[in-house]
Amino acid sequence: MAAAARARVAHLLRQLQRAACQCPTHSHTYSQAPGLSPSGKTTDYAFEMAVSNIRYGAGVTKEVGMDLQNMGAKNVCLMTDKNLSQLPPVQVAMDSLVKNGIPFMVYDNVRVEPTDASFMEAIEFAQKGAFDAYVAVGGGSTMDTCKAANLYASSPHSDFLDYVSAPIGKGKPVSVPLKPLIAVPTTSGTGSETTGVAIFDYEHLKVKTGIASRAIKPTLGLIDPLHTLHMPARVVANSGFDVLCHALESYTALPYHLRSPCPSNPITRPAYQGSNPISDIWAIHTLRIVAKYLKRAVRNPDDLEARSHMHLASAFAGIGFGNAGVHLCHGMSYPISGLVKTYKAKDYNVDHPLVPHGLSVVLTSPAVFTFTAQMFPERHLETAEILGADTRTTRIQDAGLVLADTLRKFLFDLDVDDGLAAVGYSKADIPALVKGTLPQERVTKLAPCPQSEEDLAALFEASMKLY
Repeated sequence: MAAAARARVAHLLRQLQRAACQCPTHSHTYSQAPGLSPSGKTTDYAFEMAVSNIRYGAGVTKEVGMDLQNMGAKNVCLMTDKNLSQLPPVQVAMDSLVKNGIPFMVYDNVRVEPTDASFMEAIEFAQKGAFDAYVAVGGGSTMDTCKAANLYASSPHSDFLDYVSAPIGKGKPVSVPLKPLIAVPTTSGTGSETTGVAIFDYEHLKVKTGIASRAIKPTLGLIDPLHTLHMPARVVANSGFDVLCHALESYTALPYHLRSPCPSNPITRPAYQGSNPISDIWAIHTLRIVAKYLKRAVRNPDDLEARSHMHLASAFAGIGFGNAGVHLCHGMSYPISGLVKTYKAKDYNVDHPLVPHGLSVVLTSPAVFTFTAQMFPERHLETAEILGADTRTTRIQDAGLVLADTLRKFLFDLDVDDGLAAVGYSKADIPALVKGTLPQERVTKLAPCPQSEEDLAALFEASMKLY
């Protein structure tokens, strides 16, 4: 990294550190007494773990037909995208359905990085098909589209924005029963096979938003590492960065007992609750796997061991962040993806400009974790050490800078684009990027310290160049 660029970024981040919350009550301990009764407490006093059933094994996709038979399914929707529909993962799934006598229809018009329009198209297909079960074979885009289709086909009189997270939608709790959904992930990134979250681009506002409810999580996730052998190198890298940030953000999120408001009814307790002792275990284990296997998985497409471990790590991170949540890297990533101009990522066979989700998330990570490290610096230092930093002589107040440098080296080693400028953004775009981050309260409120519009602008500026 050029000395001048480093100095500019360091100056910006020092300003952010001085501006950030130094509230002494932000102690990262989970042993707080419950305090007031549930109805009188302003912050939460409980957390809940919700996760899909998961089955892991090489070749496990061939069991999907038997699972549907065991469920008594008679009319199944198999969702995928145009690229995957020609590849072995979908063929194996269809062969299993045929072998077990399961009637099915294929919907292969899933859009990579879905929009409200592409969700609506899939919802219309699902409503007309009157399906009694769903199978999603693909990455996060396919699984999320299938969750949305299942939800709105099960609740046909609901307006689309009813279940979309506030402030863009109404954020209503899901109280209707959904059909069984089996997710077969083919990438190692989103962890969507374990979570009750479906993300899309809301084109009217040019921002990403989503639906978040435990009710929409898949019934079963079939994690088959053989599918990872079909992923090109940049897809492996970018999906791996999503895993990395899921783990880092959930581990450094606001603790669940400091999140407000306290729900008056458990149905309104959000899926993203804040860091908690169970999610922490999954996050730390995920980071160890990423540190050991991600570079190998990117560099050698035939390294089944490395790609298998990353496939599991994606699910592990999903269990963690699916209940703890993410924060600023994800909140800021949504406008980075949504406002894309002409950038087209290598190894993605799409007909539209695309900043892949994992790339949009990781580009801000050095700046974000420098900013958040004044809260719970010991956690930031712990993650830096897991990712390869020598922290034996590091001062605790330098935790964020050490983690940032560790991330920059990690990204440089994997040939990641040099910051937001390299994917088409300039300083002139910062106001629009900030504006696109503000509606992401579902995640930004889980950052360990609050952030102003000026803080967000400085974080985007510090992320324009990484090296």
